[in-house]
Amino acid sequence: MSGQGKKVTIVIPNYNGLSFMEPCFKALERQSCRDFAVLVVDNGSTDGSAEWLRAHEIPALFLETNTGFSGAVNRGIRAADTPYVILLNNDTEPHIHYVRELLRAIERSPRIFSVSSKMIQFYSRDKMDDAGDMYSLLGWAYQRGVGQPSSGYTKPCRVFAACAGAAIYRRELFEKIGYFDEMHFAYLEDIDVGYRARIAGYDNVYCPTAVVYHVGSGTSGSKYNSFKVKLAARNNVYLNYKNMPLLQLVLNALPIGLGMAVKFGFFKKIGFAKDYAEGVKEGFATAGKCRKVPFRWKNLFHYVGIEAELIWGTILYVWEFGRRRMGKWRK
Repeated sequence: MSGQGKKVTIVIPNYNGLSFMEPCFKALERQSCRDFAVLVVDNGSTDGSAEWLRAHEIPALFLETNTGFSGAVNRGIRAADTPYVILLNNDTEPHIHYVRELLRAIERSPRIFSVSSKMIQFYSRDKMDDAGDMYSLLGWAYQRGVGQPSSGYTKPCRVFAACAGAAIYRRELFEKIGYFDEMHFAYLEDIDVGYRARIAGYDNVYCPTAVVYHVGSGTSGSKYNSFKVKLAARNNVYLNYKNMPLLQLVLNALPIGLGMAVKFGFFKKIGFAKDYAEGVKEGFATAGKCRKVPFRWKNLFHYVGIEAELIWGTILYVWEFGRRRMGKWRK
């Protein structure tokens, strides 16, 4: 795939997402900035997606099996030859200035690894879906702003990681910090790669003017299901093991343990306790196979900064959770 002369390649992973294709591509055709190439990576779809892509002559890589989100986007990133890549879920509708605003944001500094867009709920456009991803001392990753009024979150800021459902990345840095971890398959892989960027001293930022409307769970089909709960629980173990040095793991062991206990209680309440427990068990059993980020003294200041971000992420989660609860009570 060649994006010769272009600034960015939009990589769209697809698995049986035929119903989302047309609206997504129509939105891309309306973009005010045309400085991009498109590459779809099809994960062995069986719903006619491959035939649709060929019929419309859309550049695509056709994989024989489902390699998950991580495997698909890695193939796309490696095939791209542009300075930047935008990873875009197929169940999205980008605003007309989406590409232009992401490019403007990432070009502000060479220290920026990724830029997260302002993701708004597709069917409830008065509500936020994601204003950048955050991480906490409890070991909980969460979408900043989810469920809050979409009229807010208008200021650019640094976030822990970009949501890879609609974000731009500086392509050359993947060679330095590593690509998306294919052991994750899907879920938390964007937190993981953003975490590695932070360890290396790069920033992940939020751009409020890059707007995209997101259906959500377009591939998995629901907010909670056995597959998703188990995979996310396993990947959460990987995330901490890989990115935290031993001292940081010991320091955060109590809050992470508390977070796991609370999550188990939550999933027990909604019928997924067994799936969560199996995911955690698999995570501990296979974490040793992960490629752990080697500790380097030159990154010590970055680790201290990350610990402060985890504390702030915990405070922000409590505050946003309280706001959502208050909103429900008022109704």
